[in-house]
Amino acid sequence: MAAHMEMTPARPGSSADSARAARIASELSVAISRYRDVEIAIADGFRQFAPQLRNQRTYHFTNYGLAFRNEFSFDPARPTSLLYRKDSLGRFVLTGAMYTAPRRSSASDLDKRVPLSVAQWHKHVKWCLPPRRQQSRWTDTQNGKPVFGPLGVSTRKECDAAGGRFQEELFGWMVHANVFEGTDPRTIWGDEHMMTGEEMTGHRH
Repeated sequence: MAAHMEMTPARPGSSADSARAARIASELSVAISRYRDVEIAIADGFRQFAPQLRNQRTYHFTNYGLAFRNEFSFDPARPTSLLYRKDSLGRFVLTGAMYTAPRRSSASDLDKRVPLSVAQWHKHVKWCLPPRRQQSRWTDTQNGKPVFGPLGVSTRKECDAAGGRFQEELFGWMVHANVFEGTDPRTIWGDEHMMTGEEMTGHRH
């Protein structure tokens, strides 16, 4: 995964940063609590990202209108995506939300949104995507490893050889806020959304 991720540098903590992060988390939890019912989220314009990928650790439901607005400003109550996991019965359980920021954002820009001493923003880089209109190829493997996506090949040469589309950067900056997973800031601002190889291919052994 390291080859496909760019992370913001950690900064020394402060009481002011901790208090600001806590206020953001509190405002977010109030704003999105109604979306514990995923049908309300869908009615409000949140759409499941990559629904063809089964057994994901975290399911992202994204509102592209809010994503556009978040390119220009930050509102703690206005996340780009909602985060869900599935329970043993296959029902979506709301765990939190994801904030986004423009690709061009500096570390200082990101710190103004969510303090870098509390949370690490990340950006997806060096992805190989399947050819257009060939979504079934997301499950392609080579020597037992995925070809495409966050665990796939990480160079343009390898991607070209697979017939894929190489993206130096994908999307923009992101940070998760798991406000319904606990009260510890390390849990709230921890980012465990990375998919395993089995999750990426949609298969389990």
